[in-house]
Amino acid sequence: MSGKDRIEIFPSRMAQTIMKARLKGAQTGRNLLKKKSDALTLRFRQILKKIIETKMLMGEVMREAAFSLAEAKFTAGDFSTTVIQNVNKAQVKIRAKKDNVAGVTLPVFEHYQEGTDSYELTGLARGGEQLAKLKRNYAKAVELLVELASLQSSSPGLNVPLPISSQSWMRESEKSSIG
Repeated sequence: MSGKDRIEIFPSRMAQTIMKARLKGAQTGRNLLKKKSDALTLRFRQILKKIIETKMLMGEVMREAAFSLAEAKFTAGDFSTTVIQNVNKAQVKIRAKKDNVAGVTLPVFEHYQEGTDSYELTGLARGGEQLAKLKRNYAKAVELLVELASLQSSSPGLNVPLPISSQSWMRESEKSSIG
């Protein structure tokens, strides 16, 4: 125990009461920082687990979507010019929100459908079933991409304050054990 860590104090009842109050405050602060650190660690692990699951599922969904595109092109022919000519505004849009985890705000993205399907009649002559399947598969792929983007953008937001709060409560616990 070095001389720098000692607090110069006159031994009296009032000084003892003040020191007990300081100790109680330090312990409360440490417990709050520990709870914050635990909450951030838990949420970080949940997000990492969900990122891994989503990436695994993303591979399957993209494979399905690419195969359904090949099927649709085979049955309906080249429909890309029809789609390009009919585009006037986006149907699927993304809304950004904020989520609060133990005082740390995280960005959360969610997708939503706006307007009606302007390609309902595309493929009416031939290949309509494959085009409907193509739309479903790519809609699922876009949904997963938005979810993955949301998870990956919130992951660094949790990673930065986590060590800071962990170090803070570790320093507080060292101070309370010394003093």
